[in-house]
Amino acid sequence: MPAVNPRRGYILGLSAYTIWGLFPLYFKAIADVPSVEIIVHRVLWSAAFGSLLLMFWKHPGWWRELRDNPQRLAVLAFSGSMIAVNWLVYVWAVNNERMVEASLGYYINPLVNVLLGMLVLGERLRRLQWIAVGLAATGVAQQLWQVGSLPWVSLVIAGTFAVYGIVRKKAPVAALPGLVVETWILVPIAVGWLLLNPAAYTSQPEFWTTSEALWLAAAGPVTILPLVAFNAAARHLPYTTLGFLQYIGPTLVLALAVLVFKEHLATSTIVTFAFIWAGLAVYSVDAWITLRRRA
Repeated sequence: MPAVNPRRGYILGLSAYTIWGLFPLYFKAIADVPSVEIIVHRVLWSAAFGSLLLMFWKHPGWWRELRDNPQRLAVLAFSGSMIAVNWLVYVWAVNNERMVEASLGYYINPLVNVLLGMLVLGERLRRLQWIAVGLAATGVAQQLWQVGSLPWVSLVIAGTFAVYGIVRKKAPVAALPGLVVETWILVPIAVGWLLLNPAAYTSQPEFWTTSEALWLAAAGPVTILPLVAFNAAARHLPYTTLGFLQYIGPTLVLALAVLVFKEHLATSTIVTFAFIWAGLAVYSVDAWITLRRRA
């Protein structure tokens, strides 16, 4: 395993979250393609691009390690299913004017990371971190009370990505090989879907003469590069710190939703955001105090 390098972790984490924060601009460019089809092609193009990248970015012995430890394939199959569900719900939300809910999901995610870090990794929560988690939970609870239903888009996005991140942090597989294997495990499902849906939007020959086809093919590098950066960052930073860096992503998504795509921001959602932001502020103060003490 490579030596832990916090500086490299911060750079990789910030790069990944900035790219993810700008994702709505990409998905709006292919908004005419149904969400399920986008995910199908995202899997296929990611598998192809990831394999090409792996040919040049050498990881000696990675396949032998997987072959000798088949249980790791099961772990990667599970993490791959988590990221596929995350992709599907996120793309659906962006192309159905639910970007505000998507951004709320990624605001909740850092605090889910904190809880999982405690429950799964044995990371102890400090008093201010407990307060931060409590504020976030209060925000979700008031959304349930005001609207009468759970913000399922937000919770699914937050939960699936938190589980994906913690599984990949614990899996003894390098970032790029693990990601390539994850996508290849999903390839048979993607191909099967295309074969069972010959009338699909992207199955028509004329589609591949449009600019949308180029955007769709770009799903490979657009997907692989930030995920590689994220998985690599997870190996250099504590999981709670990685969650703290995530603020940049949902902030960009929320700004795009309200300022560019003119989505409505309901009062109940503003109150929920206020609780989430308060929780993040408390968490930030705790992180700053902790860093000062260590310094």
